[in-house]
Amino acid sequence: MIDLGDILLSALFITFIMLWWNAQGVKHIAFTATKNYCKKMDVILLDDGLVLRGFWLKRDARGSLRLWRSYTFEFSSTGHERYNGQIVLLGRFVEDIQLDPHRLN
Repeated sequence: MIDLGDILLSALFITFIMLWWNAQGVKHIAFTATKNYCKKMDVILLDDGLVLRGFWLKRDARGSLRLWRSYTFEFSSTGHERYNGQIVLLGRFVEDIQLDPHRLN
């Protein structure tokens, strides 16, 4: 016999898995956008990784509440130095990508 505690625990577990799955999808969107932006700017994305630096709720242009996420990454313009960059997403949409000042080839 299944009791209310088991149902609640299962619902909590399923909710956690769905949130994690959604976060991985958003991170993939951020990674793809970052990779394309680095290619466009003629710099090298290092370590093929993004690091989540912060998130909170924010309203979009239509007034809907969305999750705002900020990721950082490292890149190089010459292959020798490392510089920092940042990508910001609101929901599943890229708001901004910035590269720290760096040496040009």
